[in-house]
Formats: sequence, C-alpha cells, structure tokens
Amino acid sequence: MKILVIEDDKQLIQYIKKGLVQAGFSVETALDGASGLYLAMETAPDLVIVDIMLPILDGYTVIDRIRSQKPGLPILILSAKRTLEDKLKGFEMGTDDYLTKPFSFSELLARVRALLRRSRHEFENPRLICGELEIDPMTRKVFKAGEEIELLPKEYALLEYLVRNKGRVLTRIQILEKIWGYSFDPESNVVDVHICKLREKLGLPKKDGMIRTIRGAGYMIRDED
Repeated sequence: MKILVIEDDKQLIQYIKKGLVQAGFSVETALDGASGLYLAMETAPDLVIVDIMLPILDGYTVIDRIRSQKPGLPILILSAKRTLEDKLKGFEMGTDDYLTKPFSFSELLARVRALLRRSRHEFENPRLICGELEIDPMTRKVFKAGEEIELLPKEYALLEYLVRNKGRVLTRIQILEKIWGYSFDPESNVVDVHICKLREKLGLPKKDGMIRTIRGAGYMIRDED
C-alpha cells in the first residue's frame, strides 16, 4: 500500500519514510504543500500524512482540497501544534487522526495501520481470494490451499496489488509507481525479478499460469492456474 508523507523537515521525512518502507509500505514524499497536493491527486495514495506548517500551501489548505476531491482518503495530521483548538480545527477540516510531535514511530505506525484497517476498501474486503490464494491485509499473511507462504514486504505488496486488480493488465510503470514510487528507475527490471520470485514462492509456473505475462504490456493475475 502507498503512503504519501507531506513534511518540510527533510531529516524527519527521511526517518518516517525509512520506517514505513521497512514496515512494507511504498512511500512518496513532498517537502511543501503544493507538491504534496499534486502527489495526492496524481499518485493514488492509500493514506496521507501531512504537517500543518508547510511552505507554499499550509496543511489545512491541502486537507481541504484533498477532501473536496477524495473524501474517502484517510488523512493523518502530524504536527507540532498541540493545543486542543489546533486538534479540533484539524478534525473539523476532515482529518481522520492527529498525532503531535515529538512522537514515537511505533505509535505512528500503529495509527497508520488502524486508519488503513478502517478504510472502506479494507472493511468491505477483509480477505482477498484468488484461486487457491488467500490474503489477509490486516496481518499481511498469505496462504495457498491453507498453507502459509512467507513473503518479503515488497513481494507481499506486489501480490496484494495484483490481486486487488485481478483480471486487469498492470503495466510495469503502474507497478513501479504503486510499489516502489516515482523515484525508482523506470528502466529497472525490478518488477520482473520480483514477479519471478513471487511465482517461485507460490509454486506457480515461470510463464503464464495464475500470474500471466502480457507481452509488450505487463502482468495480470487470474483465478485459475
């Protein structure tokens, strides 16, 4: 799943990004409100973390504009503004949660996961099914015919993205943007390498089968082997 972090403190934003990536998320970052708003509109994040005191556009303006276009997108404010009035204003603007600085990363991660669990898509589809595969987004566990399959964070993220788009062809660029973010080299073969590893771990054929290679386009997952 993709998280967008909008924060003007370069050291802090790298700290947050490193922790979220290690937790298995894809992360986009922006150092000002205008860039953050653009990414929120164009990159389809699953959750946005936003500071209030931002250059160009402040966090309240960013939240207001996101809410007008994407009312269901979870938003978490991360701010040094800690008065009751600040928090109430944040909730009135439409944020889903408010965490004050300084903070512990473990608390931030717990709140991120809680917001994602409460999001409508997760709620309506608590488990994802594709053929013999069953995915539990809450625990990030994968089972095939009832047997748990151990996947690395990026392998899991790739599989979940494929299954959520079952029957649709996903291009390598779409997969790169969703799982690795815009900063990744579009000429890299990282998608193909991870697809190969995923097929191997799931006991699938190297070509076709459940995860199909669509020549000249990308990849698609389907129910049948």
